[in-house]
Amino acid sequence: MHLPTTNSGTKGHLNISNVGPRFGATKLAAVIIRCALILALLSALLLIATLPAQAQTETVLCNFTGGSDGGELKSSLIFDGAGNLYGTTYEGGLFGYGTVFELSPNGNGGWNERVLYSFTGGADGGYPYSNLIFDSEGDLYGTTIFAGANGYGVVFELSPVGASWTETVLHTFANSPDGANPWSGLIFDPAGNLYGTTWDGGSSGSGTVFELSPSGGSWAEQVIYEQGGNAGLTMNAAGDILGASVYTVFELSPNGNGGWNPTVLHTFCSGKDGCGALGTPVFDQAGNLYGTTEYGGGKNDGTVYKLSPRTKGKKKGEWREKILRSFNGKNGAGPMAGIVFDAAGNIYGTTVAGGWRDYGLVYELVAPVGKGSYKERLFWRFNFTDGLGPLGSLIWDSAGNLYGTTNYGGEAELGVVFELTP
Repeated sequence: MHLPTTNSGTKGHLNISNVGPRFGATKLAAVIIRCALILALLSALLLIATLPAQAQTETVLCNFTGGSDGGELKSSLIFDGAGNLYGTTYEGGLFGYGTVFELSPNGNGGWNERVLYSFTGGADGGYPYSNLIFDSEGDLYGTTIFAGANGYGVVFELSPVGASWTETVLHTFANSPDGANPWSGLIFDPAGNLYGTTWDGGSSGSGTVFELSPSGGSWAEQVIYEQGGNAGLTMNAAGDILGASVYTVFELSPNGNGGWNPTVLHTFCSGKDGCGALGTPVFDQAGNLYGTTEYGGGKNDGTVYKLSPRTKGKKKGEWREKILRSFNGKNGAGPMAGIVFDAAGNIYGTTVAGGWRDYGLVYELVAPVGKGSYKERLFWRFNFTDGLGPLGSLIWDSAGNLYGTTNYGGEAELGVVFELTP
């Protein structure tokens, strides 16, 4: 059982930008990073008592140890209908290759963690980076970056069987032509087909967008676009799939013959534009598309962007980009996760670094009134003891609280699940 720890919110600064996928950190590098973090923590603790409190309250729901419970949380979370949280750890578990876990309220203000599955690093996959999704039957779906029969990752399903969960591998990646190393999560279409991306592999070696369709008790995979990335996919009401690669935002539209027509909506990496799109694109109610880039912007610390379709004139149908926030280190750096909206249209997200001691932070962009611009507000600064280096997106509960994960930090330095109460 993991009892929650409440923090008043202090500030910190240490460069951990190498915890994301762009750096390909080895286990040796991870050990070096952790040692550096320990030294930084000793000096930081001397300052914490004098730092100003933040308006919000953060509660650590679970500290991960890296043992059988898992460690290093790189994904976002999901709720089930009963208020339980589900997520993945990149490492740890019984075999060291990561876990799928559940957090359940214990009725006394705390949360109980239960490992639903420990990856073996064999044919079942290893090192899950992505978030999970549910189907209508209560089964969970996700991806692992590595392992599987060919070593390039898998798509898996977890099904509850009594008090336990059983894993089924739906697809094992072979690098070419189907792709390799799926970092991001999956989406369903109304017909029950699954879609996702791979970072590498495919016929061109630049990753893929793939479709998995149930077929005779198994799943058939096809590549629908020869361009992948770290970002996840989203689908609009017309059945178009939208995604982002390192350099582009693209749309895939059904062609009526079982195929897809690709359109590049925006190309990044020019001037003070963003570069390295990672966050899953998100629509607002007006049909505008929002996302994040890890690099680019005025200080090369990443951006939050908005893409709006042109509805009039000679450029009708094209998409216009607007940079809503250019990060500069102090106000965050490396926004690797996507954004979420509140009911008022305000934007919330995380940066893996930046702020005091580069521990990462949660930011808010307050929606403009009329034709004004978004106003940035620091929502939370991590202080290592309450987390370090958030990589995943945030989610809301019905009461208006935010939940997320951190890659490192916490009591055992291997990540936490946290709740933020405005």
